[in-house]
Amino acid sequence: MFRKEEPNELVKRVTAAALKALAAEKDLSVSYSPGQASATRESAVLPSPVGALDSDGLAKLRGVSDSLALRLRYHDAEIHRDHMPKGPEARAVYEAIEQVRCESLGARRFAGVADNLGVLLDERCKARGFGSVAEQNEANLVDAVSMVVREKISGIPAPQSAGKLMDIWRADLEKRIGGQLAELTSCPTNQAQFSDVVTDIIRELDLMEDDASELEPEDQDSDENSKDNPDDPNEGMDSEGGEDSMDVGQTGEMEMAEDGDPSESEDEQFMGGDGEEEPAGPSRWNEPWERNAPSTEARYLPFTAEFDEIIGAEDLCDPEELDRLRHQLDQQLSNLQGVVSRLANRLQRRLMAKQSRSWEFDLEEGLLDAGRLSRVVTNPTQPLSYKIERDTDFRDTVVTLLIDNSGSMRGRPIAVAAMCGDILARTLERCGVKVEILGFTTRSWKGGQAREKWVADGKQKNPGRLNDLRHIIYKAADQPWRRSRKNLGLMLREGLLKENIDGEALMWAHHRLLSRPEQRRILMVISDGAPVDDATLSANPGNYLERHLRDVIEWIENRSDVEITAIGIGHDVTRYYRRAVTIVDAEELGGTMMNQLAELFDEDQVECMTRRA
Repeated sequence: MFRKEEPNELVKRVTAAALKALAAEKDLSVSYSPGQASATRESAVLPSPVGALDSDGLAKLRGVSDSLALRLRYHDAEIHRDHMPKGPEARAVYEAIEQVRCESLGARRFAGVADNLGVLLDERCKARGFGSVAEQNEANLVDAVSMVVREKISGIPAPQSAGKLMDIWRADLEKRIGGQLAELTSCPTNQAQFSDVVTDIIRELDLMEDDASELEPEDQDSDENSKDNPDDPNEGMDSEGGEDSMDVGQTGEMEMAEDGDPSESEDEQFMGGDGEEEPAGPSRWNEPWERNAPSTEARYLPFTAEFDEIIGAEDLCDPEELDRLRHQLDQQLSNLQGVVSRLANRLQRRLMAKQSRSWEFDLEEGLLDAGRLSRVVTNPTQPLSYKIERDTDFRDTVVTLLIDNSGSMRGRPIAVAAMCGDILARTLERCGVKVEILGFTTRSWKGGQAREKWVADGKQKNPGRLNDLRHIIYKAADQPWRRSRKNLGLMLREGLLKENIDGEALMWAHHRLLSRPEQRRILMVISDGAPVDDATLSANPGNYLERHLRDVIEWIENRSDVEITAIGIGHDVTRYYRRAVTIVDAEELGGTMMNQLAELFDEDQVECMTRRA
């Protein structure tokens, strides 16, 4: 008697077979997992279907599968590497157009594939809000270029959900790269020739890094540092566009800016100034370390803090979407939870042991130590050993987890960071340790309202920070985990992750810790790159943000009682932080977090013992 196959199992089997056939890789291993899709020549991972799939959900899954298959079928990795440009944004454009090429070749040959990719593209455009874009600075150049190229070489109009994006960018891009777009349509099957034309496009868009970008900032001409072009890449920015993994069909693509009126900050210590005389909030936090900055260097200041915001995660997303994102996080958590939970339980046992009673041995009075009676048998001259129970000092502790919410964290890194933060909060809460989870990013790409104000005021030289900060409170220290668990799902939201200004984020987190009553304050930073804000770096010295970050870290490490530790994901943070560790794979994050915290608490135990002695 045959068992009836479940609908989702049938979908998985048929989709896997179609992927292998379209990719022309009969030995390809296909598996399913919650989260992002990816593929190599040996294996492919597709997102697991959730619940009963409707026609759109089925077409979307097929679109993801077809996108991966076409990449495997038409993409030559060696040619791709040979033509890879320098610079993160240049690479992002290069990767996105190559994906468009592969998908367009498949869409031309197979009508069903074209339909599946169309559904997937429409879904992505809706998720990113392409239909509500009002100005060019609200959209990412990479998205606009890839959409225009897709329209040209596939001959398929962009979906209605991307109408506003195309209306704003189409004329400008066709004017700048119209000749190259025409060339692309004649050579999609020749990857080498196609890549040469893409390189010309990148050059025409002023994204190509030249030799001057490799010089130290102080060696560059001062006029170079004060360019007005926000698209000009700067040294030290995150490598967002160089990823090999594919996110549902488009590699290296970055999020676009969110539309809508920003939520006003409720933190008066951060907001409340117009930036003309004295910028609000962050400038006050600057004072301890900026007073001691070398006089030869420009003091770090935001041009204006008027448009910055500190906002709760629940205020950035409606409850229904937050529930959906939390469900998505829980799905991914199921694969990681086993390993990280074991590490978390080990940390919990160590912490609870420190908080519980302990024993002093080899005393002359107290309770008889039965475990040491054997010494009396072997040597009758030995006196009886006694023990007494004593309380262990365990200082009241608060831990702040500060997570980089920049675009380069997109995909697996930010998902793993959210999962580890979730498990860490639960674990430490059971041990009586308060936990705060914070995130930092910007409200826009390449400068927001602050840059617009700077342009309107005449573009003064070395204006300072030109983007609008967005600091997110996922979980406050006094908020129970059960009330904030949904908030952590927000990190998976499309369009949230943008640029990162680490120095001010550290100041903000440090300021919040100083207001806490706990005896011990620990700040753990998770990041995958150096501070990056295109608008700020295009109008200030190239090391402006990095220098400020170093100043802040130095001040906290040497003059504050806040203990700071950092974990870098694929990025060497040891050059910034005294106590730091770098990991290569995001999957290592959970274990590294637990080990770092365990070491800190062990040091605290030693310190307590030393004080008592």
